[in-house]
Amino acid sequence: MPAEPRPGRGWLLRLVIAFAFAQGAVSMARPAVSYRALSLGADERAIGVIAGVYALLPLFAAVPLGRRTDHGRCAPLLPAGVLLIGGGCALSGTSGSLAALAAWSGVMGLGHLCFVIGAQSLVARQSAPAEQDRNFGHFTIGASLGQLVGPIAAGYLISERDGAMARTSALALLVSAAVAAVSLTSLWRIEHRGAAGSSRGAAPKVPVGSILRTRGVPAGIFISLAVLSATDILTAYLPVVGEHRGIAPATVGLLLSLRAAATIACRLVMTPVLRLVDRTALLSATCLLGGLLCAAVALPVPVRGLAVVLAVLGFCLGFGQPLSMTTVVQAAPAAARSTALALRLTGNRLGQVAAPAAAGLIAGVAGTAAPFVMLGALLVGAAGLGLRGGGADATAPGPAPSPPPPGPAPAPRPGRSPAERDSA
Repeated sequence: MPAEPRPGRGWLLRLVIAFAFAQGAVSMARPAVSYRALSLGADERAIGVIAGVYALLPLFAAVPLGRRTDHGRCAPLLPAGVLLIGGGCALSGTSGSLAALAAWSGVMGLGHLCFVIGAQSLVARQSAPAEQDRNFGHFTIGASLGQLVGPIAAGYLISERDGAMARTSALALLVSAAVAAVSLTSLWRIEHRGAAGSSRGAAPKVPVGSILRTRGVPAGIFISLAVLSATDILTAYLPVVGEHRGIAPATVGLLLSLRAAATIACRLVMTPVLRLVDRTALLSATCLLGGLLCAAVALPVPVRGLAVVLAVLGFCLGFGQPLSMTTVVQAAPAAARSTALALRLTGNRLGQVAAPAAAGLIAGVAGTAAPFVMLGALLVGAAGLGLRGGGADATAPGPAPSPPPPGPAPAPRPGRSPAERDSA
């Protein structure tokens, strides 16, 4: 029976658009939640707890959602995620207590997790192996666009003049809910029927421990964790560094936007770069260079020098997320790819909780520049792990076949190639 043709690339463009709006809503809502908490009388510790709930609550749902997606459709998770994001944003804007704000922030994080697991699984399922690097790269452009525009929009809407923060932060959260709803317009018929049907069946569940022991999976998870931690801490601590060095907040915002723009540029040119450089070598080299550049942020360089460092750093970090997705997908067993992607997202969430806590501890002891040295060491470690564990070509994972018994090999039947015999 001839194989069903793969879908065109229209679905990928619509997925990128939907992800840009969903990520833009989250990137707009997260700083707005912090300002909303301040207007309700929260201190720094309470804001940290609220931010932690966003990352911690989805930890318990990631693997079950991945299991469900491995044996069913991906598409239902996308509108479900959008509805949770929009609901969490809107209800955060109307909440009148810190406990309620933390709970709705967790709902928002759960929605983001649902959307990302469904979307990443869809890209993995509807892309040929040779297209996965390119398609994951294009998919993550949506996230970069949302991360670029969302905080700028939140800053434009929120004002603390004349005690208006409670009203303006609520407005920003309601607008972010509307932005999330826009993504629903791009999700119609986005899952190809053949791709959806191919995942169903009675395939046994692969144990989580077995997935984590598969060569390439731990490297992909750790690289993703390191790159995301670098992006998060850079966003959180560059304003602090700017304050100590006398750099205006508007300039710091431009520097962070420059980093995001460089990441988008990286993902636009990733396909031709991969024609010249092996994926494993590219991941390791960019993590190594990114680690050195993170450490360079700790040096007292002038603003122009800092802009160059951040632009090159953003370009290097842009490779980490999409290539680590491909690494995990191609290394994991075919029946557990969504679960492996969910484990990767679990690692990301753990990094979002642990890395800022460690950075805060180090900054309190050794100064505000020290977290960037810590990030440098983390990325250098990721580069080494990528070289050791990320080079397995696991497009068809599984145990090695047993050696044939001694004796003459049976003659192949005429008219069938070895590949055809293997697929029979």
